[in-house]
Amino acid sequence: MEFEAVIGLEVHAQLNTQTKMFCSCSTKFGKPPNTQVCPVCMGLPGVLPVINKQAVEYALKLALALNCKINLKSIMARKNYFYPDLPKNYQISQYELPLAEGGAVEIEVNGIKKKINLVRIHMEEDAGKLIHDEKQPYSYVDFNRAGVPLLEIVSSPEISSPEEAVAYLKTLRRILRYLEICDGNMEEGSLRCDANVSVKPKGSEKFGTKVELKNMNSFKHVERALNYEIKRQIGLLMEGKEIVQETRLYDEATQTTHPMRGKEEAHDYCYFPDPDLIEIQIEESLLKRLEAELPELPKIKKERFLKTYNLTPYEVDILIEEKSLAEFFEKTVKIYPNPKAVSNFVLTEVLRYLNRDGKDINETNLKPENLAQLLELVEKEVISITIAKQIFPEVYERGAEPKKIVEERGLVQESSEEKLKGICEEVLSQNPAEVEKYKAGKKGLLGFFVGQVLKKTKGKANPKVVNKILTELLEK
Repeated sequence: MEFEAVIGLEVHAQLNTQTKMFCSCSTKFGKPPNTQVCPVCMGLPGVLPVINKQAVEYALKLALALNCKINLKSIMARKNYFYPDLPKNYQISQYELPLAEGGAVEIEVNGIKKKINLVRIHMEEDAGKLIHDEKQPYSYVDFNRAGVPLLEIVSSPEISSPEEAVAYLKTLRRILRYLEICDGNMEEGSLRCDANVSVKPKGSEKFGTKVELKNMNSFKHVERALNYEIKRQIGLLMEGKEIVQETRLYDEATQTTHPMRGKEEAHDYCYFPDPDLIEIQIEESLLKRLEAELPELPKIKKERFLKTYNLTPYEVDILIEEKSLAEFFEKTVKIYPNPKAVSNFVLTEVLRYLNRDGKDINETNLKPENLAQLLELVEKEVISITIAKQIFPEVYERGAEPKKIVEERGLVQESSEEKLKGICEEVLSQNPAEVEKYKAGKKGLLGFFVGQVLKKTKGKANPKVVNKILTELLEK
């Protein structure tokens, strides 16, 4: 019997607000434990929460970007459960009247597009964090995160594979970052994912028993956890055993899932409207303003880049991953209108240094006009691409102007055939074995000879001229 997976994702996105959802405590990451708390987020008697207006606006931006139905009236509810890191013994969330419903996220896997419909987007506050001490029989509680504003984005159970789940997460993360409402940092917990997964006989209308997976904080974890859980459930069914509805944790060390607790139903939380918070009422004028503020979203940007710049889908996907990089690319192309050359250099040299430093392009001293100037020097054969790569670190790190570096160091490319011929002859005389192999048919060795000439001239020789001279000498 063949089986197929049915997956629904619940994504929690931490909003980029300066303060918490219902109080003025800071949301800054990495501060000493329990230093960003107050009576409101600790739920002490007599306190009154006040909703963060910016958090509501951020939530509305995502709802507009994903074409959701926005409820002009929504309410905050108390979700009642006990856990050591939940100071109030309830979480302020939304249930019956969420901020937004419907909408969709369009994904692409192996060139095939698929629309994943959403159930809802609602606002809530985060819980604190438990820090377990393996050497002691107790755990520590850090309440700094308690009360931090979250969006919960709930998908319909329309995801069919771990690969689709990862594509959905990456697409959603990209949209959140384009909107600048969430930094998407999974390692710091700014973007977290729970998955509801079940399996059923292929073609069956009836869903299987669902299991919730928690503790997944990277794309790799999500893919591995889902792969393992799908295989585990199929194995149980093949053995004639029942699947238990429960919540399971993913263990990266063993790449397996294990039981955490029985899976709760909505009624277990005893939701009711929070009596301390008034109804949220959204005005049409606010929606119009927020809609006008929306940036060009990744999907539209990708279509435009493909049409305008004649690049491959692979190149475009990397260029538009970060909005800042896409903007830098377009500013550079505006000055130096050669999209392919700009793309090639950005995808190799620029990204190599950004990844090395873990920086956004806007956090560096690299300017579009300087990169454009560097590429123009290569096109006009003032310098070789080798020299361009050699001086790029200074352009990137200090914001230095390429022309000045070239002039100060005397790096102008040597294109004189008369001067280069002697060096080419020297290289051939020093490598007689390789010359014989070339003459015997190994024409790929031409690249080796060119490299040796460039080495002798410290990258200043014009590769085209060197190639021509070497070919003529070897063919004699």
